Amino acid sequence: MSTLIETEELTALRAAVSALGHRHGPGFDRAELWAEAGKLGYLGVNLPEEYGGGGGGMAELSIVLEEAGAAGAPLLMMVVSPAICGTVIARFGTEEQKRSWLPGLADGTRTMAFGITEPDAGSNSHRITTTATRTEEGWVLNGRKVFVSGVDIADATLIVGRTSDARTGSLKPCLFIVPRDTPGFGRRHIEMELDANEKQFELTLDDVHLPFEALVGDEDAGLLQLFAGLNPERIMTAAFAIGMGRYALAQAVKYAKERQVWKAPIGAHQAIAHPLAQAHIELELARLMMAKAAHLYDAGDDVGAGEAANMAKYAAAEACVRAVDASVHTLGGNGLTREFGLARLITAARVARIAPVSREMILNYVSHQTLGLPKSY
Repeated sequence: MSTLIETEELTALRAAVSALGHRHGPGFDRAELWAEAGKLGYLGVNLPEEYGGGGGGMAELSIVLEEAGAAGAPLLMMVVSPAICGTVIARFGTEEQKRSWLPGLADGTRTMAFGITEPDAGSNSHRITTTATRTEEGWVLNGRKVFVSGVDIADATLIVGRTSDARTGSLKPCLFIVPRDTPGFGRRHIEMELDANEKQFELTLDDVHLPFEALVGDEDAGLLQLFAGLNPERIMTAAFAIGMGRYALAQAVKYAKERQVWKAPIGAHQAIAHPLAQAHIELELARLMMAKAAHLYDAGDDVGAGEAANMAKYAAAEACVRAVDASVHTLGGNGLTREFGLARLITAARVARIAPVSREMILNYVSHQTLGLPKSY
């Protein structure tokens, strides 16, 4: 990108992270890259300086994830630990929570997972059944979560539960920090047809006793706090998808320049060149929407950021899927071999369409919130 879109500082950050990612490259050791990125200050660029962060925002953090992915070394937990959990704690946490968690999240020495999805709730956050009951000693949590990334390597999980509103009798969402070894907090590894460093888990909360200070923010803030984390999640998922798409495209372009079957490299043929050019255009367009979403979020425009973040996530996922497909097709049979490492991206790219929110739910959001069309649910 030119400085018309990115400042010189952001361009320099992009170049530095790209160099780090390429030093590690495909087949990277997740723990080593995570530690080095944290030591260099990349993991916490969005967190406040007074707690060890870089004092930036989603604009900086999304660049870090995109460039690492474009080098073939994506760090999925960046979507969760500094982006969701770090943001929520920085905005709504107590002073003690900020001092306890933010420095570690910033330098990578501590990691936090995020649990919101439930087996019976799916995309309907209003059906979350994990409940938190207030007692004289604190809180008691009961419920289940699924598809929670990296619980085994996280020091704690930020759990979305619901507490009873004494005024209305209805349930309202609240966020709780649950340390990994808390009694009653169980996990089961979910086997996935997905080649990823981070594992997926189902969580059970069976009478999990927590102190009062486990609650993040105001008990009455509800959806405000939740969406403060979900907008960064969507921006970072876009960054993850764009990085993956760029990586696949770069491999295909390199192959198309070198592979020669007739008189010219196969990249000279429009049937090969045009799908790759189209993939590049779509990735660049998605990247611009991601930059817009990050800018709006960092400027404090949560409503505007919500629309742009959803659009960015949608556009990036679609662009990523098509870029991977075009790249694999360019390599032909080689695109399915372990040697070139593109086939594993077919499944990974599909994840961006599904998680953390499906493309259909984003289309619902845009049709309702942006276009003002009526709801069917």
